[in-house]
Amino acid sequence: MAEAPRVYPIRLYGDPVLRRKARPLSPTDTLTVPGYGPQSVREVANTMLETMFEARGVGLAAPQVGLPVRLFVAAEYEDDEEEQEGGDAPLKSRVLREFVMLNPVLTVIDKKKDRSYQEGCLSIPGIYEEGVPRARAVQVRYTDLDGQERAIEADDYLARVFQHETDHLDGVFFLDRLPPEVTEDHRKALAGMQRQAKAYLNSLAEAGKERAK
Repeated sequence: MAEAPRVYPIRLYGDPVLRRKARPLSPTDTLTVPGYGPQSVREVANTMLETMFEARGVGLAAPQVGLPVRLFVAAEYEDDEEEQEGGDAPLKSRVLREFVMLNPVLTVIDKKKDRSYQEGCLSIPGIYEEGVPRARAVQVRYTDLDGQERAIEADDYLARVFQHETDHLDGVFFLDRLPPEVTEDHRKALAGMQRQAKAYLNSLAEAGKERAK
């Protein structure tokens, strides 16, 4: 196994792990991101945060790095930051709060739908769409890295981030919440991502065979 990386490769649309319902986990678990050695949940979460910042994201769920567990990280910035890969300004300098949530349970507290924000996804790079319906306010109950049970309420953009990341833990993409023709409009780009996802999985399998020799 390779040593723990500074950042993880982000799994792309078409990778089966992104469609699986993730399993609960404990802060004391040992996790193994495919292709790397065992790490503590805290180590994985810290690397996920670094991965998210480097990719200029606002959130990242464990399935997006190949782990089918109910864990996501997110950040709140000084100004609402939509997924914008490839920008120049350092995101970490604008972070107000970082979040690491284990086994999050999301409850809607304002059912009115908000469609005003553009939404993107680090596993579907380069594709952004407006009109994704999200509840305006939610509460999230979760376990933190110290094993403490916590709860937070969020509205507007941060509520959208929490809903997006919770969706990932259930195998749902934001495109799934839009009419099918939207996905069809991006068919060529998504097919390219599926090919990249398959190639990466093949490379992991080949590396595993080499280690087994």
